[in-house]
Amino acid sequence: MPLAVSELWDDLLACLDLRTPTTDGTDAPGAPFTYEGRSQRLGYHRLFGGQLLAQFVRAAQQACPDKSVKSLHTLFARAGLTQEPVRYEVDRHHDGGSFAALTIVARQSKGVVATASVSLHTSEDGPAHQTVPTVPPVPGPEHRTEFHPIPWETRTTVDLDSPLSEEPEFDLWTRLPSSEPHFAPALTAYATDLTLIGTALRPLAAITQHDAGKAFTSAVTSHTLWFHRPFSANVWLLLRQHSPVLAHGRCFGRGDVLTESGMLVASYAQEALLRFTREEA
Repeated sequence: MPLAVSELWDDLLACLDLRTPTTDGTDAPGAPFTYEGRSQRLGYHRLFGGQLLAQFVRAAQQACPDKSVKSLHTLFARAGLTQEPVRYEVDRHHDGGSFAALTIVARQSKGVVATASVSLHTSEDGPAHQTVPTVPPVPGPEHRTEFHPIPWETRTTVDLDSPLSEEPEFDLWTRLPSSEPHFAPALTAYATDLTLIGTALRPLAAITQHDAGKAFTSAVTSHTLWFHRPFSANVWLLLRQHSPVLAHGRCFGRGDVLTESGMLVASYAQEALLRFTREEA
């Protein structure tokens, strides 16, 4: 039976609570930091990539608690097992006064599930400017839309699953329930993995993300995030997405995360396998 929204939220927060596995005391000096995170109970046949992204962020934060995640580049090696926890091995290549560089390997019993290269940075003062299109007002409650497995409020004025041929663009407004401030980057990373493939499909008439496994097969192969500023995820955030290309069995999309006031706080990009099985695609 699918979990209720409140149960999904509690389940996700539990997944972000990475633990240090017990050892037999034989860990060698200089060995990687190791954390373990449980897997979500979504009823999927494989791990949701957003879970891995969020847990990578949390592993980096725990390995370098005096710095903030600046960028995260993830390669997905194989589908993860939903019935197993994920083990995160963190190698700190550099941890200086201002920057840190990490490699994180996510493992399960069948091997490496994903790898991530992470850069972290301490907060610094300096000039600031940005050039982004104006952010429209937050849509009213009549535009509330559910996007499983996001367990918080989302709104959009565009039907991501329109049967018509539409522009490969999609704006998604999101606002999380109250949570600890340090969870904001991880929860935002989680949300960025959900609708970029659907955005890439919008120009194709009569094909939507609900046709996965029938009209096409898809799997995210890489996902990159950049965090530009500290921010709170407990306010309205706009995920503004665009997919400029779909070709040769792959699609590519990118997006920005902006506050209601128009401040650009993060950006992201994703490449995915998109292999069609219907001639009309």
